[in-house]
Amino acid sequence: MNEPSPRLLPAALSDYAPWPAARPHTGRELARLLALLEGAGFRGGSVALGHGRDATSKDTAEAFADAWLSSGGRLAAVVDWPEDAASWLRQARRLTRPEPDAWVVAAAPVGWAQMSRRLRHSTDWDPRRTFGFASAGDSRLVTAAGPGVLDGMCGATADGRVWTVRRGWVVESDGE
Repeated sequence: MNEPSPRLLPAALSDYAPWPAARPHTGRELARLLALLEGAGFRGGSVALGHGRDATSKDTAEAFADAWLSSGGRLAAVVDWPEDAASWLRQARRLTRPEPDAWVVAAAPVGWAQMSRRLRHSTDWDPRRTFGFASAGDSRLVTAAGPGVLDGMCGATADGRVWTVRRGWVVESDGE
């Protein structure tokens, strides 16, 4: 028996519309994201970096890659994906196949909702080892992705605070 596709149909996505575009990252956001990775014990480790194909997500991913490599970290993979695709399975496998220590996401909410569902249903991806920029901390994204898909993922807000997905909610804190 075939497992149903984890792809969200357009009608389901429209329940949460309008979806925002990815937001340009800030210096405080990037610094906090690097601190989160270090605090979780991943300093100098291998990170698989995933991003949307829009210009903002690409720029954010490039800034992260430069900062991560400058801090002594390694990139296990850099994978991009479209906002809309038939399944995202190829990109999901490329993102998880190198077995990185952690994952970092720079993407618009709708694309990440789709990609995270594919990762959760088709790979050994772990949201608790996944870190995102502010655009990925959208509560609509968490709801659209479905129960448990993103639980444990965390990231940085534009002002340098921390967001964490807990039991389907995006919870913000100072991270201290």
